[in-house]
Amino acid sequence: MKIPLESLRSCLDGAVPAVVSTCSPDGIPNVAYASQVHYVDAAHVALSFQFFSKTRENVLAHPYAQVQVIEPGSFRHFRLRVRYLRTETAGPLFEYMKAQLAGIAAQTGMDKVFVLRGADVYQVLDIENVDPHLPAAPPRPDALLGLRRTLDQLGTCDDLAVLADRALAALTHGFGIRHAQLAMLDETGNALYTLASLGYPASGVGAEVALGEGLIGVAARERIPVRINHRTGDYTYHAALRVADPATPRIALPVLTDAHSQIAVPVVDGECLLGVLYAESEHDAFFGHADEDALQIYGRHLGALVSRIAALPDEESAALPLPRTQPRGTPLAVRYFAHDHSVFVDNGYLIKGVAGSILWTLLNEHLASGRRDFCNRELRRDPRLPLPDLSDNLETRLILLQRRLAERCPQIALEKTGRGRFRLNIDRPLALQSA
Repeated sequence: MKIPLESLRSCLDGAVPAVVSTCSPDGIPNVAYASQVHYVDAAHVALSFQFFSKTRENVLAHPYAQVQVIEPGSFRHFRLRVRYLRTETAGPLFEYMKAQLAGIAAQTGMDKVFVLRGADVYQVLDIENVDPHLPAAPPRPDALLGLRRTLDQLGTCDDLAVLADRALAALTHGFGIRHAQLAMLDETGNALYTLASLGYPASGVGAEVALGEGLIGVAARERIPVRINHRTGDYTYHAALRVADPATPRIALPVLTDAHSQIAVPVVDGECLLGVLYAESEHDAFFGHADEDALQIYGRHLGALVSRIAALPDEESAALPLPRTQPRGTPLAVRYFAHDHSVFVDNGYLIKGVAGSILWTLLNEHLASGRRDFCNRELRRDPRLPLPDLSDNLETRLILLQRRLAERCPQIALEKTGRGRFRLNIDRPLALQSA
């Protein structure tokens, strides 16, 4: 092909509908709009299969077609000659197109009609520029330069909490992103929880998303970037916020109520999934293909930094304790529910899971012996805690607990006293009750 398919990626975002032309075996032509033409690689595209249309009937009998796509910024038309190869009904490509189709459907009010049944993969045989006299669209901001600026702002550090906050703040400097969050994979591998956020009225620290739910869950499950450049309506995170039991306490996920562009990229170290970086914008088409590529590299760099910090040895001694003050005031009523390790303080939900179990263990240890100083090493060996054999995310759970306490219960605080060491500070007496 004289025109590289990579140069047409902006035509394949669904901003302007594509047109597909096919022919039946007996020579009868058919022309129809395509909801999606998705870039697969330098030689292939995928078209969305939603229902058994005349287009699909034709290509199954005669696998050749022509697809006309339009460049949004210039309205240049390009004609692709393609050959049908196969249909995928599961996997990363299918999930990516399913997410994008949901965004297109919500934008057009067709969310009940546009249901993806498969991703039809085509080989691109040739590309023709129908409007060679028209100038190309103006270039988007340089994503590579944005990535370099972001990495310069990120720098290096030996503290995971600092890294999480800095990783999000750097996105504003490099890409102009004002709303983002970092979600980490929990110890079960079935859900993610928000560790840090940027630009929302409430931090949402501790909010959970199940694997496969919403953009964050799909990006984690399939380990692929997922990008939507249109207002997504119901697809946003209504599914991610559903719970089996309406009475189950949960923390609200921080998201824009009217996001027009969204992207989620996996945070990985090699083949190991650590979490997902999610960003969104009120503007249409905020994230381009080049931004997706750059942020995917950023997610890998961030994953390597997280793993490096997790591998650092704990410090052998803690900072010298300050003079201890006697807790005063009305006792804090702390209730613990063992079935899900959830903790309530003065009848308000605080935290659950591993973080809740850690807090309950620390409070009981403090009341029994007066201890205030603890280290990660002993927590990893404590049989009372529901930690997996490989508890590399213990540090992130402690950061989550520290931040939830600062937001919801400042009378109890975790103070870092060294790498792998922290101190429990309590301002009011405690009344512990296990339910």
